[in-house]
Amino acid sequence: MQKKLVLVLLLIGWQSLASAQTAAITSENVILITLDGMRWQEVFGGIDSALLNHPEFTPKPEELQEHFWAETPEMRRKKLMPFFWNTIAAHGQLYGNRWKGNKVDCSNSMWFSYPGYNEILSGFADDDRIDSNKKINNPNVTVLEFVNRQPGFKNRVAAFGSWDVFPYIVNAERSGVPVNAGYPERPEGPLSEKEALLYEMQTQIPEEWGSVRFDAFTHHFALEYMRQWHPRLVYIAYGETDDFAHDGAYDEYITSAHRTDAFIAELWNYVQQDPVYSDNTTILITTDHGRGTQPLETWKHHGDEIPDAGQIWIAAMGPELKPLGEVSQEQQLYQNQVANTVARLLGLEYKNEREVGAALESVLKR
Repeated sequence: MQKKLVLVLLLIGWQSLASAQTAAITSENVILITLDGMRWQEVFGGIDSALLNHPEFTPKPEELQEHFWAETPEMRRKKLMPFFWNTIAAHGQLYGNRWKGNKVDCSNSMWFSYPGYNEILSGFADDDRIDSNKKINNPNVTVLEFVNRQPGFKNRVAAFGSWDVFPYIVNAERSGVPVNAGYPERPEGPLSEKEALLYEMQTQIPEEWGSVRFDAFTHHFALEYMRQWHPRLVYIAYGETDDFAHDGAYDEYITSAHRTDAFIAELWNYVQQDPVYSDNTTILITTDHGRGTQPLETWKHHGDEIPDAGQIWIAAMGPELKPLGEVSQEQQLYQNQVANTVARLLGLEYKNEREVGAALESVLKR
């Protein structure tokens, strides 16, 4: 009798341990956000003094210095991205500070936008088929399309982007995921007053880059859609940082990063007060690629010929995430882990035609 009792207790203990080991955070809703070409150096160190004092890249350094300069990297990054470093650092997790040995990299070898977004959204690199930024429908099923196919998620997934290639990256035709990106025509059917105004303003404000609209439109289209329809998975792709960097305008790149931080803060504050999203929504934030560092002018560029342009970062925050803050332990993470993490957060087992990157266990662990 005693042996049986001991065996039963051991089995109960083993089952409890196994359950604890496999238990993972699930979230009713996920918001995936990307900042195009945003360097980890500014995310973790704030404004770069060499670029701040370069007359070609920063023609009026005194204005930028007044708003964003401080003596230490920790102080500078708080000035540049206060939501990241006052809120996410306190309640979430940040990965990619290579100065502390914490590395996040693209697994694709291209280091530019379409390959990066495919890897983020599909969970694997596809260097054979995704090797340009051309408007070609993605042959790969993204996590957005995968989730949209699952029971309870149909028509509860949406994407918003500043770059007009996103309908192709998401393959809106095949996936059925609505994508508002670039300069879309006003759709037929009723619109809210705010949506109608946004569509009207898009035709009236001068275009800076043609294929990329200003992020304010992307942000407010997404926020208004969330207020009306409450999708369970939302992807928001801000784009200005990359385009200002390509222009060599470091002052505008920095100002845009600061503005995007405020956009994300507005989204998070909205989520906290909306009864559908409050206390059950997780955000994941990352970038499609890095930028050059040396020589100095390579910060404008990226691609496989630019050293360090495959170096990226990831941030996460949600009601059950462990508040690890800036993760400083030495480790290697990859861009291909984002898609699986999104699916696992939603309680789904993500599979694709190729092996996908492992989910970020530190994000999922209770």
